[in-house]
Amino acid sequence: MAGRVFCSRLQPVRHLARRSALQPRRYQSGGGGAGATNTWLVLAAAGASVAAAYQVYTSNRTKPLVEQKKDAYAKSGAVHPEAVAEQQLTPSSTEAATEESAPPPESETPPPPISLPDKVPYVLVGGGTASFAAAKAIRERDPAAKVLIVTQENYSPYSRPPLSKHLWLSGDHAAAQQLKFIAPWSGGKLVDLFYNADFCKVGELMDREEGGIAVLTGTKVVGMDTKSGSISLAGGHVISYDKCLLATGGRPRTLPLFSGEKVEKHVSVYREIPDFLTLDQRLENTKRVLVVGGGFLGTELAVGMATRYREGGLQVYQLFPESGNLGLVLPPALASWTLDKVKKEGVEVFPNVTPVSVEPESGGVKVTTSSGIELTVDHVVVAVGLWPNTDLASSGQLEVDRHLGGFRVNAELQACSNVWAAGDAACFYDPHLGRRRVEHHDHAQVSGRLAGSNMAGDQQKFEHQSMFWSDVGPDVGFEATGVVDSSLPTCGVYPKTSTEVKGKRKPL
Repeated sequence: MAGRVFCSRLQPVRHLARRSALQPRRYQSGGGGAGATNTWLVLAAAGASVAAAYQVYTSNRTKPLVEQKKDAYAKSGAVHPEAVAEQQLTPSSTEAATEESAPPPESETPPPPISLPDKVPYVLVGGGTASFAAAKAIRERDPAAKVLIVTQENYSPYSRPPLSKHLWLSGDHAAAQQLKFIAPWSGGKLVDLFYNADFCKVGELMDREEGGIAVLTGTKVVGMDTKSGSISLAGGHVISYDKCLLATGGRPRTLPLFSGEKVEKHVSVYREIPDFLTLDQRLENTKRVLVVGGGFLGTELAVGMATRYREGGLQVYQLFPESGNLGLVLPPALASWTLDKVKKEGVEVFPNVTPVSVEPESGGVKVTTSSGIELTVDHVVVAVGLWPNTDLASSGQLEVDRHLGGFRVNAELQACSNVWAAGDAACFYDPHLGRRRVEHHDHAQVSGRLAGSNMAGDQQKFEHQSMFWSDVGPDVGFEATGVVDSSLPTCGVYPKTSTEVKGKRKPL
């Protein structure tokens, strides 16, 4: 099977690599996107056997990228992966978001006291995609189930990918500030980030004979006792459970270099809704911004900010230690190609460098790189990865993987008796690739759904090979599945297509 690649031009890339042939390698985090009209590139990274496959497309700027995605997948009879992920969580009949239907932004006014239950059959810690998918799966298998989602964020469960993609690339700035956008799956309608569900009030959950899903927002879980089956909230309240899911996600990594009171006020990380709202507002009065990090998040943000504020004269810089954008994921030639595309979107990129010193200057900071370049900017966004949030491992006496991080779970995503884990914080066993921890939307959705189903009595093993997508600006995107690692030997295939030019077919 060495080096074999199974693909067709319009076939969704998540089917390009056979799971039975995937090579065990440590997973590299990232994201990906899809569709094409003119230029196609299919690559397979392979060692002794096929390890991954991914697809790249570019736009000829005659048609919006989202339209190209829909067209390409429609021709193949498939559905775009973004739509697959969202349709499993959100009703397909979702109407355009309105100010009345969309949850309001965070408020500094503390909410009124909530009557908290002492026991809930299903407790889900974390309010992201994995947790919401689990809640839906539990209710599907057990229609009378009573499910409590506890999240430290002040919002009901929402989808994170648009925070670095659609909200920045949307031409409707006012809508984006209301967390609304037009997506490839929305049929031209304006939608928001939030998953639609008939949530009930926390204080009413245990009194509902028909069960339901309640979300306790703005609340941190500070401890858990797996022997007694309970979690402890920051306010001191203890809630007992029959089954518990840990979908705690992760927290952005930081760099010690950007610490200190005078520097920190000009530096931010990026993960949640408040990060988007704060950064977007800050950029309205900013002339120069630096993104540290060349991965998917850093690159998407750099291009997104440059696109959104191009007319305002915003100068976006990006620096990273790799030789090209997405250099830990893509082979050198493709990373260099992506770097050129990022530059064309207005980002000034500094590869092969790291920041070595930071000091306050002129109402901002001066960042000096390892190559001696000095950049004076108003703000810095650090996008250098994620730490899995395993704070509850100590009190819960749960095992954390020493190499990959995350709660170690078995093939059914169970960490211990009556406790499961899913999403970014779960380190699971892949029968083809060994131990893995994956930070992708698709993985969060599928692992959350499987964990929820198992919590409600099923006994499924997790064998899904998650895909990811990335939109690097309005004209370039990637899709991938399997282990995508720039260190793997890679074979690239460039199918030739043609277009009509004055009645003649001209090779591209």
